Amino acid sequence: MLEMLSYDFMLNAFAAAGIVSLLAGVVGYFLVLRGQTFAGHALSHVGFAGATGAGLIGVPPLWGLVGFTLAAGMGMGMLGERLSGRDVAIGIVLALSLGFGVLFLHFYTSYAAQATAVLFGNVLGVDSGTLWSLLALALVSLAALACIARPLLFASLQPELAEAKGVPVRLVGLIFLAIVALTVAESAQIVGVLLVFALMVGPAAAAGRLTHGVATGIGLAALLALVEAWLGIALAYETDWPTSFWITSLSAGIYLASLLPALLAPRRPVPHSHDHHH
Repeated sequence: MLEMLSYDFMLNAFAAAGIVSLLAGVVGYFLVLRGQTFAGHALSHVGFAGATGAGLIGVPPLWGLVGFTLAAGMGMGMLGERLSGRDVAIGIVLALSLGFGVLFLHFYTSYAAQATAVLFGNVLGVDSGTLWSLLALALVSLAALACIARPLLFASLQPELAEAKGVPVRLVGLIFLAIVALTVAESAQIVGVLLVFALMVGPAAAAGRLTHGVATGIGLAALLALVEAWLGIALAYETDWPTSFWITSLSAGIYLASLLPALLAPRRPVPHSHDHHH
């Protein structure tokens, strides 16, 4: 343990994973609550095009990721009014962005190693400059989320009522997707764009099953994401297997474990028909 923490790159990795996983857990909780996990998935693929495009013009991949995911998040928020329409819109954005990513790679073959890092993450390659960028983006994202948390929760749980009460449901949804976009860009630094789901959706979905209140759910989602990320790095160090593999495996394992109480619970007797309305 002490040997592991004597390396600067390991300290940077733990710090970066800590910042990102806390953000991913909190934002992911709302993402799962709103049933928008597909949007988060699509934004990560958009990030691939952004990162490879950034490589083409000589900009750090993180900024390409941030730019593209933000633009796409806002675009998704504006495109779809209803979720059914939005799914098609998201699918089209998803396919197009992957196509662009492939095109950018085609023009910039020397970028292959960096492309692998973008796709699967490279937390051990985080330098102190990137670390400060991650911290700044995380603080901005969490501050923005804190500002819209109450109307967001209201609009997520009771959209019709929220709209009737004058909550700007569409604007709140748009700001939230912008926050999701930043979180995706951050998470991609740790687990790569293909595996963002592991950090953003796994811990949040498990927390949602294990808790009842919103505050405890958010807290547990952040804690699980943090444990998965840090334990993943430690296991990667011990085994020399990829960090992303460990983080995704832990995420899946913890989510499956969260399903156990429901599976093992004794079946309740079915109530009679006149009880159904309660």
